[in-house]
Amino acid sequence: MKIPATLKHKPVIVSENYENIDGHNAYHSDTKGLSLGLAQWNDRGKVDISAKVWRYTGEKWSRQSEELPLHRVIDLAILVCRAKQYFSEAYRFEKLYDPEHTTIDRIGLQGDAMTVSVCTDNPMIDEDIRLFSQALSNNDEFLSERLKTLARILKDMGY
Repeated sequence: MKIPATLKHKPVIVSENYENIDGHNAYHSDTKGLSLGLAQWNDRGKVDISAKVWRYTGEKWSRQSEELPLHRVIDLAILVCRAKQYFSEAYRFEKLYDPEHTTIDRIGLQGDAMTVSVCTDNPMIDEDIRLFSQALSNNDEFLSERLKTLARILKDMGY
């Protein structure tokens, strides 16, 4: 299915067969494509680029399609990597986290830091963190394949 090129987000680089590789949803996903392009929120004289996740309900393009600035896409990748790294050792804690020390990391970015922590404001955190850890483990094959690919590309780019 072709990603629409006539909407506010203007695709430049696309992956139009994303539904074939969308994790457990592969071949049955409503996420039909990903694109990098000109952001829909651009103002005159100011051009930002963004990534967009394109979802299709079977009848129309979904309002749940989402557009993200590229730095946010990378920030999400950083967060996923740090969470995956954390959960590889979380078994050491009875609750999979230390209630006295919920900050996992502070990752320096732009002269400040992204704080990564366990969300203890969640009243169901003890149950939810176990479910999250199990889901992370269940999806390890999908995630590891993508992270290895990302690591190879970053290395090829000199990072």
